[in-house]
Amino acid sequence: MTLDRLIQWDQQATLWLNNLGNATWDPFWLMLSDIKFWYPAYLILIVFLIKELGWKKGLVVVLSAICMVVFVDQSCNVVKAGVGRLRPCYNSWMISNGLRLPYGIVGHLFGFFSGHAANTFGLASCSYLGFRLNNPDKKYRIYGIGVFIWSTLVANSRIVMGAHFLGDIVVGACYGTAVGTALAFLAHYIIVKAKL
Repeated sequence: MTLDRLIQWDQQATLWLNNLGNATWDPFWLMLSDIKFWYPAYLILIVFLIKELGWKKGLVVVLSAICMVVFVDQSCNVVKAGVGRLRPCYNSWMISNGLRLPYGIVGHLFGFFSGHAANTFGLASCSYLGFRLNNPDKKYRIYGIGVFIWSTLVANSRIVMGAHFLGDIVVGACYGTAVGTALAFLAHYIIVKAKL
């Protein structure tokens, strides 16, 4: 598959997903996209990690998640500036072919890859593995299913808002999962080595 064909497929898939949105559900997708809305959930996650793992292990996992967010944010911004791919809401072809923009232009000029997708999937991977690796007596299946559904919904909200192409989301999710997984294993290594 050529790069041009891949870009065309990405544009068409993004338009299809974007046009599944409607005025009834737009406020829900906007809420999911708003990072500030999730602050209480992050606080609950920190408390839950410390409660489940103890304060020493929990703190190491929390710090690994914070490092993941900082690293993903900074590297995402570098890639966006380097690649220079316009967001769908700035792409004239996408707009002329029916891109929905329920809340107008969203985000800065460039969008590859999605920081929302990278951060949510990174947090999901880092926290889920943080639980599993450091408290192997429990499976945390419900948490794992829930946190990855949440990540998928947040990532999809960016397509509905016209902020990202599907390719931006897929690359961001893969990147975040890889970084989150690596930092979860690094946190586990530190916990084991320090005998916490």
